[in-house]
Amino acid sequence: MSINLNGYLTDFSTPIVMGILNITPDSFFEGSRYQTKDKICYRAEEIIRQGGKIIDVGGYSTRPGAKEVTEDEELDRITFALETIRGIFPDAPVSIDTFRSKVAQIAVRDFGAAIINDVSGGELDEKMFETVSTLKVPYILMHIKGNPQTMQQNIGYVDFIPEIFLYFAEKVDKLKLLGVNDIILDPGFGFAKTPDQNYELLSNMNLLSRFGLPVLAGVSRKRMIWQLLDSSPDDSLNGTSVLNTLALMQGASILRVHDVKEAVETVTIYCKYKEFYAI
Repeated sequence: MSINLNGYLTDFSTPIVMGILNITPDSFFEGSRYQTKDKICYRAEEIIRQGGKIIDVGGYSTRPGAKEVTEDEELDRITFALETIRGIFPDAPVSIDTFRSKVAQIAVRDFGAAIINDVSGGELDEKMFETVSTLKVPYILMHIKGNPQTMQQNIGYVDFIPEIFLYFAEKVDKLKLLGVNDIILDPGFGFAKTPDQNYELLSNMNLLSRFGLPVLAGVSRKRMIWQLLDSSPDDSLNGTSVLNTLALMQGASILRVHDVKEAVETVTIYCKYKEFYAI
């Protein structure tokens, strides 16, 4: 499996790490908030130095119950961050974490973003799929029900895993009919799912390989860790490494994380283990 990233073919024979850079004051993990130029520069450099292959920039917190952010405010945050990153790492692949087609279009067309990371799967902006098709960049398609304000009230499923598969099948077909081939699937851990549903999803994530597309796992410091362990996001690094390992064993191609160094080490150890697994 591979995608065209900034004009280069990127394959996932070895999983890669995506580092989170939030330009928000209210992301669920305080350690991921970077709002000044100096802090953005520091975080971008840290992601690259520690082995991250993609910088994921978000200007709208999607934690459960997060406040609405206007499109103009999100654009201001995103463009400020992209200008800053481009000034020091002009060739670093950057993904834009947004569900708004206008934000995605400006980020890619005017500021060189390489990937669109849409937590809504095109549900919150009817122009998103068409925009992705026009821009010709990879698209991260995530599973969700509702929006960040309502998703935790949308946790009822008739048949949990099959419903997620049907969601992806329908949306992948729509994207491919529009000429979008570089698609990455994100199961959406923590989005419209109970803690138990998150673990059921993780244990069945390998089934997504049937789509023949890369799969992204975003479990970093999430509630499914700290609620189970009666701790907090700040105390969830060890749990994150455990879940990242399980995600790799279930076929994840990309780990989206706050802690890049630890995730890169997890990938390295997992790949060494795989060398001997079949012996």
